[in-house]
Amino acid sequence: MKEIFMSSGVGFAVGALCTFLRLPIPAPNVLSGVLTIVFMYFGYLTIKWFIQ
Repeated sequence: MKEIFMSSGVGFAVGALCTFLRLPIPAPNVLSGVLTIVFMYFGYLTIKWFIQ
């Protein structure tokens, strides 16, 4: 749970800093890009679950 809070805080800080410095965010800014990252993680978890 600690990792979730820490990663969320870092993500928020990076997003805020990019906005403050008027830089593009270092992440996909369209839904298809975000879904690609989410489903890559789900694929990883699924295969890891099947191996166990």
